[in-house]
Amino acid sequence: MLDLVLYYFEECPYCKKVMRFLEGKNIPITYKNIHEDSSAYDELLEVGGKSQVPCLFINGEPLYESNDIIEWLKEH
Repeated sequence: MLDLVLYYFEECPYCKKVMRFLEGKNIPITYKNIHEDSSAYDELLEVGGKSQVPCLFINGEPLYESNDIIEWLKEH
């Protein structure tokens, strides 16, 4: 089973794009808002190496760019 964690913040237009894609889909994802949870921001920097969002961690590996995230989700 895949461990999916999406790092985002609400004002980000690219994050909104991914969130809209996920609406109504039964995909088990943990959501971490980096503006509301400082430990999530720290995790994003530590593991991903940068603060760019949206970032989908797939079994601990970061995937950036909203279009890439949506395409990956469609394929899996």
